[in-house]
Amino acid sequence: MRGEKQPQVTMLSLQQPGDLVPKDHPLRAVKGLADAALWELNATFDKMYSKKGRASVPPERLLKATLLMAFYTIRSERLFCEQLAYNMLFRWFLDMDNSEGPFDHSTFSQNRERLLKHDVAGKFFAEIIAQARERGLMSDDHFTVDGTLIEAWASLKSFKKKDGPKSDDDSENGGPWKPSNPDVDFKNEKRGNETHQSTTDPESKLARKGNGKEAKLSFCGNALMENRNGLIADFLILPATGLAEREAALEMLDRTVPGTKRITLGADKGYDVASFIDALRERNVTPHVAAKDTSRLDQRTLRHGGYSVSQTIRKRVEEIFGWLKTVGNFRRTRYRGVARTQQAAYMAGAAFNLIRIANLSPT
Repeated sequence: MRGEKQPQVTMLSLQQPGDLVPKDHPLRAVKGLADAALWELNATFDKMYSKKGRASVPPERLLKATLLMAFYTIRSERLFCEQLAYNMLFRWFLDMDNSEGPFDHSTFSQNRERLLKHDVAGKFFAEIIAQARERGLMSDDHFTVDGTLIEAWASLKSFKKKDGPKSDDDSENGGPWKPSNPDVDFKNEKRGNETHQSTTDPESKLARKGNGKEAKLSFCGNALMENRNGLIADFLILPATGLAEREAALEMLDRTVPGTKRITLGADKGYDVASFIDALRERNVTPHVAAKDTSRLDQRTLRHGGYSVSQTIRKRVEEIFGWLKTVGNFRRTRYRGVARTQQAAYMAGAAFNLIRIANLSPT
């Protein structure tokens, strides 16, 4: 029988946004994990805000909004706030009822410096790691490290000589005004990080991942993965220099895996450098690094069964980078500078870990 359109819609509704979300929706488990981590940060949130004045958007809501942007590949904060006006799933995840209006997208920018000052993203990431350890999902003995390039929010046209004109409308001889987006011919011009610098993001570096690849203004994103379930144990952003990956590996080991217990660290051939191998052994770390023809590793390490296992599992770190760059929308940072990019990296890494923990935990 054909249905008929009702001439008048219901004016009152007793449904909450949570009533519209399926009981078996995967975000229900993720929300419980995120809320538990945010509860541990209550003391930090109390220090961030004054006791007087107008109430702002809760920081918990801003952090969970950042997670939703990673889960659903939302490319901008403005677009997220637009969807928040009608998306009941987003409203339920942020603990908003139907009567609340969406907050303005400028709220993210207004609170970013406050969150950065108190390292809220880093503490939130650490709480997610603590939950994984409590559930026995993380290994304490076997790890993998790798690095990737995160494109900076800067154009190659902004990569100019350090001793050149400071702005586009300046000229060396006091010439006429220049357009803000001029045509630039880079042929027969040698450019490097020693002589050139981006005027948009001075902390970014011109780098490429390998031979035959184009050079882009980038940061170096480094992940320390535990080998049991492929969770991110640490995520560090550094300027993209030639030594950044090995320096980041040692720094992440020192702050994430302290102690005298012997562990193993898998990595690709780029880490098979004598100074790096010696630094690992000083830290009581067995280097399970892919060996070059002239490797510093001895046969005692290469013939061990654990070495081949580490070399097999270490490739799973590429799944992390693949998710972050495609689903997590972190192929290119939306922020300028190492500190703000590091804050975004912690939230993207926390989003990845939340999905993994929810999938690995019993229902």
